[in-house]
Amino acid sequence: MNTYTIISYYPYYSKLYSKISILIQLLFIWAGSFLIMLPPLLGIWGQLGLHPSTFSCTILEKNGKSPKKFIFLVGFALPCVVIIISYICIYLKVKKSTKKLRKHQVKDSTRNKNSRREREDGRLTKLMLLIFVCFVFCFLPLMCVNVFDDEVRYPTLHVFASILAWASSVVNPFIYAASNRQYRSAYSKLFNVFRSSVTPTDSRQLSNSQKSRGTENKNNHQLVKVVPGE
Repeated sequence: MNTYTIISYYPYYSKLYSKISILIQLLFIWAGSFLIMLPPLLGIWGQLGLHPSTFSCTILEKNGKSPKKFIFLVGFALPCVVIIISYICIYLKVKKSTKKLRKHQVKDSTRNKNSRREREDGRLTKLMLLIFVCFVFCFLPLMCVNVFDDEVRYPTLHVFASILAWASSVVNPFIYAASNRQYRSAYSKLFNVFRSSVTPTDSRQLSNSQKSRGTENKNNHQLVKVVPGE
């Protein structure tokens, strides 16, 4: 949604994603997540507890009822639908902009700009497709095992699917860094700042240790000079 807004409605982006609106969105997300887990937390619909087969705290059945399948189905299907619709709209918007540029194409310089734009559009399309594939790859196994293996007959699959879901939180930065030069430049600047903030401290510690060693060697040398005179 964020990417679609900045591409299609750029003049309104700063208003829709101001600090206050972002804070409100985060509060709604946290509140919605808490409300979803409230019925099993209170024992109204299922209950929270430890599942010994998977060594995980999850939603257990209570009186033969549990919202686990519903939560996992909605938690996978809803983001998947939003991502698909957003990326289709982005793709159509980019194609429409490309066609407009081709209509006004006159000079060779304009052709070169259009060819660069087409390459950028192609990279954007591949990036969106890669992000969606990674999302499905990380979350589809978790949804499948929790919906189709509710009795946990294959605990190893549940553990493996959970690891994939946890890994999704670190996948996107690597995808962006691998496919976008601007992200690589930003990461490089970030690491350089971190390195510059750490290096002076290390160098000061190294110089202090060298000074202390030099002082010890000087004292030992003076001591050796004094001993023969006695």
